[in-house]
Amino acid sequence: MLAAMPPIPSTPADPGETRIRDRGDACPGALRLHAADDGRLARLRLPAGLLTPHQVSALADAAERLGDGAVSITSRGNAELRGLGESCGAELAELLRGAGLLPSDTHERVRNVVASPLAGLDGLGCVDVQLWARELDALLCATAWAAGLSGRFLFALDDGRGDVAGLGADVTLLAEPGGAVLVRVGRAAFRVPGRDAPRAALAAAQAFLAAAEAAGTRAWRVRELPGGGAEVAVACGEPFRLGEFEARGSGGGAPGNGAGPVPGVVEGPGVWALVVGAPLGRLGVAQVRALLPVPGGEVRLTPWRGVVVPGFADRPAAEARLAALDAAGFITRPDSPWYGATACTGRPGCGKALADVRADATPGRGGLPVHFSGCERRCGHPHGDWTDVVATADGRYEVDGAPCTRSSLAATVAAARTTSTTLTTK
Repeated sequence: MLAAMPPIPSTPADPGETRIRDRGDACPGALRLHAADDGRLARLRLPAGLLTPHQVSALADAAERLGDGAVSITSRGNAELRGLGESCGAELAELLRGAGLLPSDTHERVRNVVASPLAGLDGLGCVDVQLWARELDALLCATAWAAGLSGRFLFALDDGRGDVAGLGADVTLLAEPGGAVLVRVGRAAFRVPGRDAPRAALAAAQAFLAAAEAAGTRAWRVRELPGGGAEVAVACGEPFRLGEFEARGSGGGAPGNGAGPVPGVVEGPGVWALVVGAPLGRLGVAQVRALLPVPGGEVRLTPWRGVVVPGFADRPAAEARLAALDAAGFITRPDSPWYGATACTGRPGCGKALADVRADATPGRGGLPVHFSGCERRCGHPHGDWTDVVATADGRYEVDGAPCTRSSLAATVAAARTTSTTLTTK
């Protein structure tokens, strides 16, 4: 079965983005709320996207009682609440703690862990990396120095199918047949036994902090270190590694698109799961509650703004729930016109946005993912290749760099998704 899997995407050589930052990391969290134009914003880190049924209910309650009535899924499989009131921070924190969503107040922003969302469900992959995610999360929360990581530092745990390996993480664990794990950090990689993988990832984060302090640049990401951070792998890998370090060269292969699981029913060894998508990454509280009850005791949010619902005993049960989620407004089929379409917040929620991109976003069928951005920052864009739609100051758009009016946006985007040259992640 593993022989039929696609090649694992590699990260291309990157000269790095060395810079000297003049401020600390202000990335929002569940306790550090961000002041947006539509109210306060809270970002909840969900390692591997995991939510229990009680936590699903708590998110819906928080969105309904304290926010704008919706939950956003981020490109890291985390959850955001928007439209929060000025004085709701204490109430929100109490609600989240009661649901087990705040295991550590001091470390809540550094629990950035993505993992292959179908690991352990469909019979593919070399190991169930969801177990690694739980162990790594526990290690992060129990380690005092880990609180010094930025809210942007990312771990990716790939079970060998190559899905999250292409998401541009700072530390990537790639499971391999036979039990070894390739640990990718900066421009180098080293192998460790599978049992050591979470501890090796933590060691890589510690080596990054030491390198960032020595450089004096206040770097937030490995790629921002001088030289791209190749020395970090060498510094952290010695106690763990199997064999020699592997330096990446400029011919290291093209980056993968980081393609996520396709909407529909997924069959595994004796169990069935569902994959559904959130239109433009947003779910209303009724949609969130439609995920309940959860037959497998958990749901998994994905970096592709989708949800995996595991635990169905047979295909008829899975298909019946899929039909119910389709009626609730989820993306349930790969031929859905909204499959692959994402957007930033846009107006009125973001003061930097030049347009209400969610209102202007148009569906399409097939082709590349498409991302609608309210400004040139392109917040939340996909990784790999995508059709790039950016609002401009004159009330128009650019589609893959070509000017476009609002009235012709739908036709231009549809054509670009299937025929144009593509924009590759920066």
